[in-house]
Amino acid sequence: METQLDPMTDDLPLMANTSYMLVKHYILDFDVDFKSKVIEGIIVLFFETGSRYRKTSSTGKGSCQSQFGETCKMRASELCHTPVTNVSACSSKTEYNDIAVCGKGEEDTSDKNGNHSNEEQASGISSSKDCCDIENHGNKDFLLVLDCCDLSVLKVEEVDVAAVSGIEKFTRSAELTDVSKELENLRNQIVHELVTLPADRWKEQLYYFTRCSQAPGCGELLFTTGTWSLEIRKSGIQTPTDFPHAIRIWYKTKPEGRSVTWTTDQSGRPCVYTMGSPINNRALFPCQEPPIALSTWQASVQTAAGFVVLMSGENSAEPVQLREGILSWYYYVTMPMPASTFTIAVGCWQEVKQQSFTAAIQTNIEFSLPSSQADFRWHEEVCGHVEYPCRFQNPAARLQAVIPYRVFAPWCLMEHCKECLLQLIPQCLSAAYTTLGTHPFSRLDVLIVPSNFSSLGMASPHIIFLSQSVLPGGSHLCGTRLCHEIAHAWFGLAIGARDWTEEWISEGFATFLEDIFWARAQQLSHDEVRGQRELKALLRWRRLRDEVQNSEEELQVLRPKKESTGELSESGASVVKHGLKAEKIFMQVHYLKGYFLLQSLARTIGEASYLASLRKFVHRFHGQLVLSQDFLCMLLEDIPEQKKSELTVESIFQNWLDTSGIPKPLLEEGETWKECQLVQQVSGEVTKWIQTNRRIRKSGKKKRKQDEVIFQKLLPDQLVLLLESLLEEKTLCPRILQCLEKTYQLREQDAEVRHRWCELVVKHKYVPGYGDVEKFLREDQAMGVYLYGELMVNEDAKQQELAHKCFAAAREHMDASSAKVVAEMLF
Repeated sequence: METQLDPMTDDLPLMANTSYMLVKHYILDFDVDFKSKVIEGIIVLFFETGSRYRKTSSTGKGSCQSQFGETCKMRASELCHTPVTNVSACSSKTEYNDIAVCGKGEEDTSDKNGNHSNEEQASGISSSKDCCDIENHGNKDFLLVLDCCDLSVLKVEEVDVAAVSGIEKFTRSAELTDVSKELENLRNQIVHELVTLPADRWKEQLYYFTRCSQAPGCGELLFTTGTWSLEIRKSGIQTPTDFPHAIRIWYKTKPEGRSVTWTTDQSGRPCVYTMGSPINNRALFPCQEPPIALSTWQASVQTAAGFVVLMSGENSAEPVQLREGILSWYYYVTMPMPASTFTIAVGCWQEVKQQSFTAAIQTNIEFSLPSSQADFRWHEEVCGHVEYPCRFQNPAARLQAVIPYRVFAPWCLMEHCKECLLQLIPQCLSAAYTTLGTHPFSRLDVLIVPSNFSSLGMASPHIIFLSQSVLPGGSHLCGTRLCHEIAHAWFGLAIGARDWTEEWISEGFATFLEDIFWARAQQLSHDEVRGQRELKALLRWRRLRDEVQNSEEELQVLRPKKESTGELSESGASVVKHGLKAEKIFMQVHYLKGYFLLQSLARTIGEASYLASLRKFVHRFHGQLVLSQDFLCMLLEDIPEQKKSELTVESIFQNWLDTSGIPKPLLEEGETWKECQLVQQVSGEVTKWIQTNRRIRKSGKKKRKQDEVIFQKLLPDQLVLLLESLLEEKTLCPRILQCLEKTYQLREQDAEVRHRWCELVVKHKYVPGYGDVEKFLREDQAMGVYLYGELMVNEDAKQQELAHKCFAAAREHMDASSAKVVAEMLF
């Protein structure tokens, strides 16, 4: 199978054959050993037969994603309402009373598998060569393919779930007690009944999942591991329907595995965490990576006493002592999510406790009401996702403006967190609730991760990782980044991209919403909001312009697969285009172009109407996977005719999503933002600095009164624009740079400002500032990668020595993608 996908060098293969078998639940039980840097354990996977082997239901609201007009028809209705014909040989034993009807979550798996026509789907079942060549030959074993990389798989076996006492309750229907059924089929029927229990029985479901995971094995399974996959078969089993639906895998990670990073925290203590690797979690446990494989999970993690285990779980775990010196931590989730969202961080984290005033803030805003109650009545509709205990249907959850939250950090950063972060979380959570309504997740942990983290933040269900770079320099960078990550709870997690190449669905929305959340968190006036947004838009415009000029064109396309977006192979396998390209992780184009598209749409229909449409979208699509057209179709449906301005899905694809470079509608925007008062103020200050620089250069070493020029106090984003503007000057003399740092206390500013200061230092070879550059490269690794290139490009011996010195000190613990990009710059 691996060779048949034929990915390019930089493409990430998703190998799992999800069309044949779909993981519904994982149970993980593993030990974290810091001495060997190995995670060793057992994982039990519970499966359902995939969409190509299920009986097709003809009930439900299958056309939910095809009701927006001819442009947006996705053939969901055809797929769900037309029987698939050529499946008898592979599904003759499938008599499931399948609750996965159209419109209820698993309802649209056929659609999610690539929007094939009914004829393509039917023929694919009977002629698939890679996994189930049944009708033509009838003698080839079915092969279950899981995504797996950098793992040592020790043993795979079938689990005898029928041996669990009390399991009889799942075998009472006449269908299940038919004497003609073989024991193997009985086990699969038990798993089917268990994974399809209604949402109100979730506690019972988790209990029996645990019991089943502890059941004895009933036969080892054959397996082979490849570069990207684990392939499992049972001799003589030729269809997914008959293949064991509960399997147990013993395995070990490898110290060099790319899903987690073993490092030390800022206090020098060992830790390990999932850092958002391009290969996701396949080097942490064997899994199904494609987004369609939405699953729940339970995890028990054993580690030495003194370590704290944080995970993307619904519960705030309390450790249980297994034996002297060893603690166990247990987490679970009941909302089906892609395996890529599983997140873990094990370290000597300290909880930053609530101050009394912080608790008061939370109490005061706990039940603040959304801005427009009328927009929040979508909960009266039935949710469109697969059944699970949904917060959007929970009256108490719908009134919860601030969900319970905790903050964890290394010991040495606790005071920084107390000063700023603790106060910001309830304000930002409340602002998000006011904007979008019900929080999709029941709680939130925020962790300050080690300095080798390659981003300013990363959101996962129930947990946010923040870089230490957001802490110094006031609340602005910390607040905006926190708002960005909180926005991902709705866009990126509760609503996920069906095709990972459409990153803009997650990042564009989060970038757009961070401005709205942050303005509301600060309780700014209308004029202040407008000014700050225009300033921010100009900064983003400049960044997009620079990135477009300095990156490969094919990486600038937001929908690189165009009309093939969302399509999978017959087995469900696919590739993520450019998913392994190291420099892509540092690109902002999908953030920026996505943001500008959404801003353009908001301006066209008016912000109030636009935000109402966002809330409607959230209520319609939470718990589901979407493509770009799902959002665009719904939005255009709500736009009054007089405001459509020739907007169509096709025109948006053509102008914004399917082409490289700066979108045509955006080309003239940069000039309009320059008229903003905050920008004009910066322009005035830039002029003062340039004139002062010229006078100093003309006067040489003579002391003159130009040192007494009065400069205005600037906001952090204004300082960024000021420094970027001064970077465009060919020469700035050392006295100006010294005065610049002193005037604005640049060493005490946030990381965005200090980054521009370091660029000025490097460009003008300002030796007194080299210590600032070294400190930035050491402590702000999330932002410093391209400073290495700037140090090298000047061909200055001192700067190149500094680059090599900093890289040598950081390389051992540096993120792999960062290390690769920097090494290419230096060597």
